[in-house]
Amino acid sequence: MKAAAEPTRLRLLVLCAHGDLTVSDLVQILGQSQPRISRHLKLLTEAGLLDRNREGTWVYYRLSQQSASAGLAQTLVDSVPGQDPTVVRDLGRLEAIMKDRAQRAEDYFQRVAARWDEIRALYVQDNKVEALLRQLIAREKVSDLLDVGTGTGRVLEVLAGEVERAVGIDLSPDMLMIARSKLERARLRNCVVRKGDMYHLPAAAGSFDAVTIHQVLHYAERPGQAIEEAARVLRPGGRLFIVDFQAHALDFLRDEHEHRWLGFDEKSIRAWVKAAGLQPAESRQLQGDPLTITIWSARRGGAQDRATAA
Repeated sequence: MKAAAEPTRLRLLVLCAHGDLTVSDLVQILGQSQPRISRHLKLLTEAGLLDRNREGTWVYYRLSQQSASAGLAQTLVDSVPGQDPTVVRDLGRLEAIMKDRAQRAEDYFQRVAARWDEIRALYVQDNKVEALLRQLIAREKVSDLLDVGTGTGRVLEVLAGEVERAVGIDLSPDMLMIARSKLERARLRNCVVRKGDMYHLPAAAGSFDAVTIHQVLHYAERPGQAIEEAARVLRPGGRLFIVDFQAHALDFLRDEHEHRWLGFDEKSIRAWVKAAGLQPAESRQLQGDPLTITIWSARRGGAQDRATAA
């Protein structure tokens, strides 16, 4: 309460409740000096009211999601009158920044869209894959979801309504820019994106109820290691979902689109899953022309009631 009991810091909490913001963003919105804003952010972070996340040379701040003070942080933000002139002005400036982000993201996506569309034409429509994945996730309560290699954040958008909190991890700053912009425009406050490596996930062991690896594994140099790392962050009874191509023979995807693997067969996926200490579960196929998409699932042992329910 003491940390928040200052007008500028309260304004910062309100702004950071609307998305990931940098010091530069906040300086631009509030019109105060960088050292002053940084000092306020430091106090709020130390009090557990804000989360701080570094992505290369950038640092993003967001209203705390899971700290001991997260509930207080949200209560304070909810208590600020939405019609307050200062808040209205701050949020108007924030909206301008978000529009600029969205335009930069759209410009980047337009440059790579042709490559994506060429691959999509080879397999079943995305909406069918997404509907099945949503159905599988919704079978059990998911408090915390991790999407590995989130790219444009599409999986987060699709599953946001089925989970309490969702985190997307990706190494590409350009993809994170697109994902962050899309989540902001959709007002999906329960979703965040973070920079991270699929082989060294920035998460503690046993942090998530479900992990998705959607159309990522065929780019991985070491798929087994990526699955092992995904298994590490699953809670007992937690589920892993791998969405990728069945084994195929389209060599041009390797030569022209950087695919490391030409899909996967059941035997390979099951072997990697078992080696990671998970129990293979059902797999579901969606036939395309000529590529087939499979959703493989697996579970970490230790929660017999949830396993039985599945």
